[in-house]
Amino acid sequence: MPTHHLKAAAGGVFFFLFHAGAQASALPHDMSPLGMFFAADQVVKSVLVGLLIAALATWVVLLVKGASLLKARRAATHAVTMLKTATSLPDAATKVQGAGGTALARQLLDDVQQELRLSHASAPAAALKERAGFRQEQLIGQQVRGMTQGIGLLASIGAVAPFVGLFGTVWGIMNSFIGIAVSQSTNLATVAPGIAEALLATALGLVAAIPAVVIYNVLSRGINQYKAQLRAASAQVLLMLSRDLDTRGQA
Repeated sequence: MPTHHLKAAAGGVFFFLFHAGAQASALPHDMSPLGMFFAADQVVKSVLVGLLIAALATWVVLLVKGASLLKARRAATHAVTMLKTATSLPDAATKVQGAGGTALARQLLDDVQQELRLSHASAPAAALKERAGFRQEQLIGQQVRGMTQGIGLLASIGAVAPFVGLFGTVWGIMNSFIGIAVSQSTNLATVAPGIAEALLATALGLVAAIPAVVIYNVLSRGINQYKAQLRAASAQVLLMLSRDLDTRGQA
């Protein structure tokens, strides 16, 4: 290759590197997430603040519902264990009161005993079992509904947060192109801040959405297991009711 061609190529590479270095030095000094947040326009700031609130709400729901679910599952386990040791409804009521039993066990027993008091003394055993089972199902549904309150927020955050972050991305890129058109310059100092703000919105949307989906799935599985424990405790109560009704029929 001729020598003058090598010199021209080397000169071109040197000019490109020098020009890129000058453009990089012209970038804003504070390109941290906090600096980009304060440099963003109002729309992008609103998106970022909303995503931060959503991410904070996700962890608050985890702490509150996680503690409530853990406490409820322990109470359900205690109730099932206690009810399995009883042989009849009066025996179970005595054990629950004497051992300071859980509120769940007392609620299940009181529900059945109330139905026995309301029913006629000569009512058929099948009808009593059906009505008692219906009342138990209503009580279980009430407990589960109380536990699922607030969980839907996690599903909404997991579904909406990525699209909100995408909106911030589109808006930031649009501002970057507007800046290019106004300044009539394509150097890094004009383009990079808007692109960085756009990518920050996308990243924050994923930061809010991914934990929300994971926590929602974890809590949903925990609630399903809690529902199964409630059904197990209710089954023990209905078993004792059936046994007492058989004894009463024989008498």
